[in-house]
Amino acid sequence: DDTAIAFARQVQTGQLDINGGKYNPAAPFGGYKKSGIGRELGRIGFEEFLQVKSLQLP
Repeated sequence: DDTAIAFARQVQTGQLDINGGKYNPAAPFGGYKKSGIGRELGRIGFEEFLQVKSLQLP
């Protein structure tokens, strides 16, 4: 398992299953780097739809 985990940390991909893994429908998934696909699900997926705005009140 240690070798597989070390490998997974170095691979540049949005999702990687080790020996099939367990399916988690709530886990974020999607593109990596500049693939143009973006992410879906989870906090990371939610942030894809947000735009930061500063609001200041008197």
